Amino acid sequence: MSTAAANTALAHLTTDRRFSRRKLVERIAVGGAVCCTAVTVSLLWIILGYVIYRGGRAINWELLTALPTPPGDPGGGIANALVGSLIVVALGAAMAVPISLGAAIFVNEFPSPRLGRAVRFLAEVLTGVPSIVVGLFAYALIVQPTGTFSGFSGSVAYAFIMIPIIMISTHEALRRVPPSLREASLALGVPVWRTILWVVLPIASRALLTGILLAVARALGEAAPMLFTAFGNPFWNLNPAKPMATVPHIIYTYATGPYADWHDKAWGASFVLLILVLITSLLTRAVLRSKADE
Repeated sequence: MSTAAANTALAHLTTDRRFSRRKLVERIAVGGAVCCTAVTVSLLWIILGYVIYRGGRAINWELLTALPTPPGDPGGGIANALVGSLIVVALGAAMAVPISLGAAIFVNEFPSPRLGRAVRFLAEVLTGVPSIVVGLFAYALIVQPTGTFSGFSGSVAYAFIMIPIIMISTHEALRRVPPSLREASLALGVPVWRTILWVVLPIASRALLTGILLAVARALGEAAPMLFTAFGNPFWNLNPAKPMATVPHIIYTYATGPYADWHDKAWGASFVLLILVLITSLLTRAVLRSKADE
């Protein structure tokens, strides 16, 4: 065999070994990714399945429509907590949405590189702040000066949780609006504020709604802030200036209580909360799907 042929054979052998090594590494990487995915999905389904199993058995009409009974007495429900959660979250969204939209519009439509980066960085940091810290801040801001727990203080805590989520999603949505549309509107003599209201925001409306729904879903399940703000209430109360029952708080109270009936109610309330979060997630997917179909 000539030297050239030997070198060619050696090169082919080296190439085959390298190809085999790459295929092996690729298979190991794909196998690891599949295993990680399987573990993640399995844990999710185990949690969901256990909540459905324990909570589904506790669901009944009384749980959804009755008030809590005194400690130790069986029966009762979480109707006041369901209404209270809706009120507290709605007030929190009413405060968070205008602030988030205004901040995102200012950063995106009136750009200042340093200010924009600083605001975006602070929003991302705020998304990672533990909810219990947010609850303590709302306690110091509202509860201590007023001298009383209230649903409004819980709404303020929820607003702090929702603001960075809505602001970041709004900022991303506004960045995706083509600059040519703004330029065309301005070229027709439309003021900047009208361009933002009637051109930019309608185009990004579905993405904005998606961010709001995600923020609401996040706030619905937060229990820690309610321990320092709304604090819970065993009676009907529609006045946000007074203590108010919420579903996350009643789950915590019943789950840590000494009564078996309370534990069953905690699982039932968890199931209801899971359904509420699932509904908001489905609404989010429906909005995204409708946007993709257009």
